[in-house]
Amino acid sequence: MAEITVTAEHLTKRFGDFTAVDDVSFEVPAGEIVGYLGPNGSGKTTTMRMLLGLLRPTSGTARVLGYDIRDEADRIRPAVGYMSQKAALYDEMTVFENLRFYAGIYAIRPPERARRVREVLTMVGLAGSERERAGQISTGWRQRLALGIAMVHGPRLLLLDEPTSGVDPEARRVFWQLINSLAKAGTTVFVTTHYMDEAEYCNRLGFMNLGHLLAMDTPSALKRDVLPGPAWDIVAEPLIPALERLEATPGVFQAGLRGDHLHAITQKGAHTGDTLRDALGPFGATASVAPAETNLEDVFVALTSH
Repeated sequence: MAEITVTAEHLTKRFGDFTAVDDVSFEVPAGEIVGYLGPNGSGKTTTMRMLLGLLRPTSGTARVLGYDIRDEADRIRPAVGYMSQKAALYDEMTVFENLRFYAGIYAIRPPERARRVREVLTMVGLAGSERERAGQISTGWRQRLALGIAMVHGPRLLLLDEPTSGVDPEARRVFWQLINSLAKAGTTVFVTTHYMDEAEYCNRLGFMNLGHLLAMDTPSALKRDVLPGPAWDIVAEPLIPALERLEATPGVFQAGLRGDHLHAITQKGAHTGDTLRDALGPFGATASVAPAETNLEDVFVALTSH
């Protein structure tokens, strides 16, 4: 049985009358990438800050690397790597100087400091850019530098809070390759995001909304257990009236726009392509209906709207 890196039990955080995190419980096994998904304001960052001991929970508790977040927070923070939404980089310092500075903060001894910084530069793909000032590099490279700072002391657990926010798709892909490499080397990664496509890179996923943890499982299990049946892509004109007709059709669990076509989830056994085309009535004469892959956006819509 895998070692458990994080255990949260009934975590709740209130700010006055507002409940930011409401009775959340979960576990993070060692060596896994666990994604914590949800829209802005859903409680992801508040959960992470409680795990770090930066916020004291209103009720409930958690253990991180065996330490209690209420009584042993000072032992948690040096033992984990944390990348916040706004990375604390020193813009006038070079890439190398930023890493060396934080290596010193984490009490890496001077004889080992330069070697470790060079290792991290290679790992995050910044070797050759050591002399660039942090304030002059691209957003994607700043995120790589921030990840390097979070891992410079070799933590067993990385907490990454929306690490690819504002980064272009190619930089996001490279960033996730780095995260996957770290996990394969044994690092546990707990990462928040609101990008559904990034969720496919995770071993397990938790979906947050309005302070509630709606579900947590593997991507395949969530698609299997949350969605009641197959997905369909439908091309029909005009789109909006066809969508309204589709939403009113018995056996259609959810439907929405997906680019230039419609995307629907139906109850298991409720429809075939022909019955959906018939259900579209006047919009179905020239409609194209084809089976589609379910995805994690379907899961999130199902969890939050049903």
